[in-house]
Amino acid sequence: MTSDLTDEAFLADFAELSAIGATAAGGVDREAATAADGRAREWLRDWFVDHGLQCRVDAVGNVYGCAEIAAAAPWVLLGSHLDSQPTSGRFDGAYGVLAGAYAAAAVAARPGAARFNVAAVNWFNEEGSRFSPSLMGSAVYVGKTTADAVLDVVDEDGVSVRDALTRIGFHGHDAAPAANSYAEIHIEQGRTLVDENLDVGVVTSNWAAYKYVVTVHGEQSHTGATHMRYRRDALVGASEVVLAVRAVADEFGPDTVLGSVGRFTVEPNSPVVVPSRVRLAADLRALAAETVEAAHARFLERVAEIDRAGEVHVEIESAAFRPSTRYQDSGIALAGAAADELGLRWRTMPTMAGHDSVNLKDVVPTVMLFIPSVDGVSHNEREYSTDAQMLAGLHLLTSTARRMVAGALEAAPVS
Repeated sequence: MTSDLTDEAFLADFAELSAIGATAAGGVDREAATAADGRAREWLRDWFVDHGLQCRVDAVGNVYGCAEIAAAAPWVLLGSHLDSQPTSGRFDGAYGVLAGAYAAAAVAARPGAARFNVAAVNWFNEEGSRFSPSLMGSAVYVGKTTADAVLDVVDEDGVSVRDALTRIGFHGHDAAPAANSYAEIHIEQGRTLVDENLDVGVVTSNWAAYKYVVTVHGEQSHTGATHMRYRRDALVGASEVVLAVRAVADEFGPDTVLGSVGRFTVEPNSPVVVPSRVRLAADLRALAAETVEAAHARFLERVAEIDRAGEVHVEIESAAFRPSTRYQDSGIALAGAAADELGLRWRTMPTMAGHDSVNLKDVVPTVMLFIPSVDGVSHNEREYSTDAQMLAGLHLLTSTARRMVAGALEAAPVS
């Protein structure tokens, strides 16, 4: 860990952070509140202390590195997340946390006429792979759920968030800094910036999404002794649900609707037993709310058809809607002006994936920035952004943060 704030120091620190939970294929395995996530958090906490930032940990494990440079004023928050998918790339989330830390420390070192304080933040469980739903830490921060509700959530092994955070030493009790505004930088997780040979993107809105938990109920029986006409195979029914998600997406034309199923839990999961129950997670996404609502309606129709066929019963346990809303125009203009000043090639664009900034923008003026993902790869160990791309983003975030701390978004309305 280096103690200066140069470009070389950033790249060295990123390499050191990337070694925590590293996989043989060059990615990371740091699911929320695992031992590897704990080590990454300890590394970040040490970084904060070494760079003069006060470390705070709140009840749901959000970790803040705070620099009070304007007494009693609210805070400009800069951050992302350190947790990963079970095997994932080393850039998704962690780049934004480290860039936020560097930007916060740089602003604190030369605060100028600061109207607000500045803090870096690592949000808990952005990914939602070990504990569901995703975006947990930021959801508690903005009041969309409560700390107690999150702490009671359990993983597939029955371990609660409360116990998992306690085990790694990050079930805190500190007060979270009250935000005036928020900025986040992230890899694009798509290939628009790469294809158009651009340095950065400034995000204008998020895609709308429906996220489902579906359980397919069948009847357990012997695979070698049950005639086909008597079977009630939950896995066959679940497979039909998977195909229904894909078919709904295809109905709307190329890339208008995205549909996926990302998790299967098969019971009893024996090679000689017809499955009795399958639980799965699915999602449908589109830029326009009316499009995803139409896709949602078609999905419900197809599920009803599977259920009426009679072999299985399909239960939609939950269908959580995340609307498409706009990032504040003032923040978009602010980041664009900073990019112009730095001579960066940039464009405005929506985000197809969810980020903690999607929660923050509902309560404070929020800026969301992208750097390129080479070949558009993400949630994959091959995920990659170049050193030059990372540094360009760091410089833009730092410049944007300076303007925010000076009060550039002070009077910005929240849409």
